[in-house]
Amino acid sequence: MSAYTTLAGAYDGLTTDVPYEAILDFLEAILRRSGKTPATVLDLACGTGSMSLLLAQRGYQVIGADISEEMLTVAAQKAMAMEHPPFFVRQKMQNLRLPQPVDAVVCLLDSLNYLDEPADCRKTLTRVFENLAPGGVFLFDINTPAKLRALDGQVFLDENEDSYCVWRAEFDREENRCYYGIDLFRRAGKLWQRSFEQHCEYAYEPQTLCRWLEEAGFSRVEQFGDCRLSAPAEGEQRIYFAAYKEEKKS
Repeated sequence: MSAYTTLAGAYDGLTTDVPYEAILDFLEAILRRSGKTPATVLDLACGTGSMSLLLAQRGYQVIGADISEEMLTVAAQKAMAMEHPPFFVRQKMQNLRLPQPVDAVVCLLDSLNYLDEPADCRKTLTRVFENLAPGGVFLFDINTPAKLRALDGQVFLDENEDSYCVWRAEFDREENRCYYGIDLFRRAGKLWQRSFEQHCEYAYEPQTLCRWLEEAGFSRVEQFGDCRLSAPAEGEQRIYFAAYKEEKKS
């Protein structure tokens, strides 16, 4: 089964530890530091829309894009009560096409790693550049190769009252990919329903991404440690990037 199909309904309950507000605080610190004040933001690979909703609550005009219809359904339901909700669309990252350019694009929680074909990653970086307004910024993070390699053979458990999830990770060094086999058990009355999904992340080297960003047209690329306004440390598990599109010349 493809990623984030049956997992969509349980995703929010199993990821209550994700610090969305702290992540957005960090992204806004990058924006302030670079003098950027975006009005329109694309949340690329938005999933169940938690960051999209938070962006909208902070006054941005938000588009959320994702490939998973199931995740987008959850996102739309969460946004129903909002006065100015995000606008959600179903699109592949590598086929991104917006009606008009946005001031900023965010792509978070190692979503770029899920592009497990390097050609698709390069296409995505180009599509992001083309859908950014002049002076725009692309903010994203990755799981580092060091983190993904260290996951090999690891087993993780996530559970709440309604869901029980077992993740088994295997890193294929020849393919440079980390595979996650996910068994999900969800309560259905007195019984539990079992489903299985396989996820895959590609281990992108930061310097390779920087080169591809420059080839896509970005004029400047910065790297940061995990929610820190400083360069990544040795063995960093998660790295954030800020890629800038040059202002239109008068």
